Amino acid sequence: MNLCVFQGTFNPIHNAHINMANFAMGNYHYDKIIFIPAYRPPHKNKDIADAKHRLEMIKLAIKQFPEFEVSDIEYQNDRISYTYLTIQELYKKYSPDNRINFIIGTDAFKKIETWYNAEKLKELLNFVVFSRGEFAESEYLKSKGYQYTITTKEYENISSSIIRKYIRENTDIAKLVPTEVRGYIEEHGLYKN
Repeated sequence: MNLCVFQGTFNPIHNAHINMANFAMGNYHYDKIIFIPAYRPPHKNKDIADAKHRLEMIKLAIKQFPEFEVSDIEYQNDRISYTYLTIQELYKKYSPDNRINFIIGTDAFKKIETWYNAEKLKELLNFVVFSRGEFAESEYLKSKGYQYTITTKEYENISSSIIRKYIRENTDIAKLVPTEVRGYIEEHGLYKN
């Protein structure tokens, strides 16, 4: 199995996330892409919707894409969500044919060496890097043994933080998130404070 993982806070999931996954699937032909919302992200601790809401929003956002799945693997361990531990569990569960592919933005990839057990993590993953502007560190990380592909997808200026800001300001987010996700946010009154 050629497996790809898209891990993040997804607070909330938005159209750029879906477009990145579709680009990866269309260009790299994975068997499946697994969305994994962080239960308790180690680098973020404010303005985060409850884990069960973020999981449900992902389910709604990907339901029309049969090759996408969502996993609650990080919810089962009630701990800080360290990518290294999650990836180890995925290897046991799926026995992929080669390294697991891992979707990441350049902003996060530039900080990859600060991640928990980064030296071991880099041996487990092929990073699929989506650019947010220039990426000057590429040769440095390659020299450190990180395997990665920098995609050619054009950057979309959509972020979860902008969406949360718009919600607080009562600005329409219809063009930024899937319709079902917007309905879920409204139904549950998320991100109002």
